[in-house]
Amino acid sequence: MAKKREEREMNTYLDGIIEAMPVFAKELIAGGVAGGVAKTVVAPLERIKILFQTRRAEYQSIGLFGSIKKIAKTEGPLGFYRGNGASVARIVPYAALHYMTYEQYRRWIILTFPDVGRGPGLDLVAGSFAGGTAVLFTYPLDLVRTKLAYQVVGSPKLNVQGVVNTGQIYKGILDCFSKTYREAGLRGLYRGVAPSLYGIFPYAGLKFYFYEEMKRHVPQEHKKSIMVKLVCGSVAGLLGQTFTYPLDVVRRQMQVQRIVSSNSPEMKGTMEVLVMIAQKQGWKQLFSGLSINYLKVVPSVAIGFTVYDVMKSYLRVPSRDEAVTKLVTNKRNTHPSSLHS
Repeated sequence: MAKKREEREMNTYLDGIIEAMPVFAKELIAGGVAGGVAKTVVAPLERIKILFQTRRAEYQSIGLFGSIKKIAKTEGPLGFYRGNGASVARIVPYAALHYMTYEQYRRWIILTFPDVGRGPGLDLVAGSFAGGTAVLFTYPLDLVRTKLAYQVVGSPKLNVQGVVNTGQIYKGILDCFSKTYREAGLRGLYRGVAPSLYGIFPYAGLKFYFYEEMKRHVPQEHKKSIMVKLVCGSVAGLLGQTFTYPLDVVRRQMQVQRIVSSNSPEMKGTMEVLVMIAQKQGWKQLFSGLSINYLKVVPSVAIGFTVYDVMKSYLRVPSRDEAVTKLVTNKRNTHPSSLHS
């Protein structure tokens, strides 16, 4: 009896906390959890994709399964998660900001421009600005994640001939941060941010656009189905990524530039790097790792959207229409009172 009473008290306490939380805080939590879960599931494919994009000769030539075997042999199972700590540290605040600012921008647009339709165009604009906002706040963590994932060093527990264990440049997240900052200052921590922004604006916008547009065509009785959300999220991520992938390749190569041999030509602007890759490595390099990215994006975006919707339901976040209606009502109630005063 005492145990059941404690459980009821704990549930009541948690319910009180959830009810007291503002909507934006609930959206932050839901987005952060969704991002962390999705990123961890696809971390091994993300590592291979980065190696395909930046270490073309070593990994692209041996293919997906060859790369899996090589990483397993030279670095062990943990090699598939190299850089994942920085990745999760980045994706949790990134996803939290991305989802929350999407909701906030969407509400702001509706309140500021009431004549604007609530169709897919609204999701496209809100998603684009949300993606740009999230990138600007979390980009240094993405840079660190890429540099750590780029490193290929032998595991001390594995005795593999031809693998040098002393090739590690960065020992961890903080070490990478400090060395990058000492080498190039704040600009060094934002190297490659331009192609990130060029890519995230259309990608984030298209991702929300396709997801919300597909959900609109789902019958009402199936809207809460997790399988339906997974399918909608998969297609949304697939289509959004295809249109913007070359900019992701440009971003990765700019991020690892200082690690590559000093004989490499200096990379400057986004378009210059894009043209250089196409001329010297071939236009196919701009889509290097895309097949792996499809395998990664499908579960990642699907899991992200699904976990976000489930978390919103658990945290009792009101539907978008309910939240907007409440804001409009509050605005109307405060407006007359200010006039009377």
